[in-house]
Amino acid sequence: MYRAVTRDIQVTVEPHYLADESSPDDSRFVWAYSVDIVNLGLDTVRLRARHWRIVDALGRLEEVRGLGVVGEQPVLAPGERFEYTSGCPLRTSSGMMEGSYEMETVEGERFDIAIPAFSLDIPGTARSIN
Repeated sequence: MYRAVTRDIQVTVEPHYLADESSPDDSRFVWAYSVDIVNLGLDTVRLRARHWRIVDALGRLEEVRGLGVVGEQPVLAPGERFEYTSGCPLRTSSGMMEGSYEMETVEGERFDIAIPAFSLDIPGTARSIN
């Protein structure tokens, strides 16, 4: 598991390789990742947008931006959590993801919180760094 806390908002990510949806012979490797967002602070906040940076083993970067997550812009009161699962295909057998969520308080203040960097690796394989 990977965890980051920004302004009392905790983001935890757990990736899982999806062997059944992957096709290594076709250079298609698929991961699911589960995200748990917890409001540890005193302010109610809304998740407005997301920004992902996805890098494969060859250093190719893909950036993804959009409103909300999985079609929602959840509101988190103090102590509340929001969980969702999404997926990511790569053309290589490993990679990394990181990013940020744009949050907004009920007063209209917008700020970014970190999504921790996490690795996408097939279980039982070793990654070499050149």
